[in-house]
Amino acid sequence: MRILVVEDDNAMRMLLKRAVEKFGHECLVAEDGAQAWDIYQHTTINVVISDRVMPGMDGIELCRRIRETPQNGYTYFIFLSAMSERSDAFEGLQAGADDYLTKPFVPDDLRARLLVAARITELHRQLLEQQAELKRLNQELFEQGRRDPLTHLGNRLRLMEDLVVIIGQAERYDKRYCAVLCDVDHFKAYNDFYGHLAGDEVLQKVAQTIVKNCRNGDAAYRFGGEEFLLILPEQTEATAVIAAERLRKMIEALGLPHQAKTPPGVVTISVGVAALEPGDYKAPHLWLKRADDALYRAKRDGRNCVRRAGELV
Repeated sequence: MRILVVEDDNAMRMLLKRAVEKFGHECLVAEDGAQAWDIYQHTTINVVISDRVMPGMDGIELCRRIRETPQNGYTYFIFLSAMSERSDAFEGLQAGADDYLTKPFVPDDLRARLLVAARITELHRQLLEQQAELKRLNQELFEQGRRDPLTHLGNRLRLMEDLVVIIGQAERYDKRYCAVLCDVDHFKAYNDFYGHLAGDEVLQKVAQTIVKNCRNGDAAYRFGGEEFLLILPEQTEATAVIAAERLRKMIEALGLPHQAKTPPGVVTISVGVAALEPGDYKAPHLWLKRADDALYRAKRDGRNCVRRAGELV
């Protein structure tokens, strides 16, 4: 352990230092509370052994400061108390100290207290590790609950949460957003012909292509079944159509065989695009409904194409 000895008496300070080092620990020393506090703020300390009465900042104040400013781990605090000051030891414990040692100290007593300190600090270290692992697992569960397990895109729950932020950004800062809704063409026929496992592989490849096509700030979701939704910030319908057309061509270029459609060919997508409008701020489902209407128009026009809500009549 790294142990800080705080003692204004030079002889006692050196005796403690030699004893601590003899027991196999690293030892730092300070002549008063102020110097000890400075060391503590810049160095990881496992144990503090401090005199109670010192000029300037006394041991009680030092202990209080350490308890109010915990390091990444627990600092075990031992007060030094003269035999005549035993009543003062209770005040030190109230301030946050873990134990006290009478002086002149007996080396075996010091060694025993350091053994206890080692156990306590190790328990606190393990507890911190467990808390960090628990926090990591909770975050992982949180993310899993908002991620589609097949495509690893955001799911509907993530979309609903993100829409609150998106609408707030649009309403407060007049930010523009476009929704791009994609549907894999003739996917039911594909599943019936090739099987559901093959259909899952197609969805994964389409999702991977969507992610590759995303810019920083774009968000992608599995909207349901074979439908995917992209939210594009700072885009007009016209510029979003360009991005959607690029994505449509990338999916077609994958060259995934689709013999179940007429005529046989490759897997393609139909796409509908709609811009977020001020009237959608209170009812964002209207925004997504316009994207869905544009998607329906793309299917009606022969599929494997992009249509925008602004074109609908």
